[in-house]
Amino acid sequence: MAHQTDSTETLLAYVRDVSLRDDEILRGLREETARLPGGASMQVMAEEGQLLALLVGLTGARSVLELGTFTGYSALCMARALPAGGTVVTCDVTDRWPEVGAAFWKRDGLDDRIELRVGDATDTLDELLAERGAGAFDLVFVDADKTNYRTYYEKSLDLTRSGGLLVIDNTLYFGRVADPEFDDADTVAVRELNSALATDERVDISLLPMADGITLVRKR
Repeated sequence: MAHQTDSTETLLAYVRDVSLRDDEILRGLREETARLPGGASMQVMAEEGQLLALLVGLTGARSVLELGTFTGYSALCMARALPAGGTVVTCDVTDRWPEVGAAFWKRDGLDDRIELRVGDATDTLDELLAERGAGAFDLVFVDADKTNYRTYYEKSLDLTRSGGLLVIDNTLYFGRVADPEFDDADTVAVRELNSALATDERVDISLLPMADGITLVRKR
């Protein structure tokens, strides 16, 4: 059986050289984010942003929901892939970090495609369900606090149309999910979600060993 290739810095540089389609605006937002406390570790990889954009295009998504905006890099990547009239609703507990990205959204001419909702994500999901109804979104990206991942998943699944896609980030959580020595609340929450997804007959799944683990979930 073939095994995964170790991702060395040299190999990652090669991947970026042959596949990453970058530009000044995306690089600028990544660099701005990296200067923030914990910014480099909290931001999605450039390759993941490009994957998200590809998934938006592949699914033909017009309505995208994101839980966990941070500085808005992934929101920008997904907004770029939307057709005219498409929207990304991105949610965060504060507007402090999204304000960093807002300037880049505007520079890219896409600020009208991105709607920021500030508040507790659980409440925001309930509000969106009341406002828009079940199945209102084509694609949902979950990258928020880990302890509430199971709740976010269930509510996001309600908001996703049949045949729609959920993308859940950090599902390998630094490799801790496979190590029983780690029993902190975040690791346990991610581990429990992974176990639940494995037997959830409402969906089809694939956990990609990329970045910190990305699980693709297609709603049947």
